[in-house]
Amino acid sequence: MLRHPAHILAQGFGSGLSSVVPGTMGTLFAWLSFHWLSGYWPQCFHLNNWIIIIIAGFVVGIWACDVTGKHLGKPDDGSMVWDEIIAFWLVLIFVTPSDTQMQTTAFLIFRFFDMVKPPPIRYFDQKWKGGFGVMADDIIAAFFTLLSLAIWKVL
Repeated sequence: MLRHPAHILAQGFGSGLSSVVPGTMGTLFAWLSFHWLSGYWPQCFHLNNWIIIIIAGFVVGIWACDVTGKHLGKPDDGSMVWDEIIAFWLVLIFVTPSDTQMQTTAFLIFRFFDMVKPPPIRYFDQKWKGGFGVMADDIIAAFFTLLSLAIWKVL
């Protein structure tokens, strides 16, 4: 991880190096870091800034995941979890911060979409390669997570 700055980011500051469910560990890291950053620096980490951070994180993540995938010889290595982090941060900006039950539900739904990759997520996962493909399928999983939560709230 420390051989290149892109690896540090792509591997979620080490959270992706877990030998057990690295994607889930990366998503947990996203959840914890979101709350830590929002609580520790609330004046810096409000909605508008989170949107900028997520967009910048997506763009930088394309580069970091592309470089890391090439160095590891596997374009979408399981240790690369920056895509989960950015996508789950996107989900969290739409979930009420004090609603732990809704956040837990969002976590479980997001992990379902990210692991199972039902259509159309699977299509994009298989067709889009490189750093963009790594990042994009998780953004689509985040979209379906938010859509599921919206439908659930309406029902």
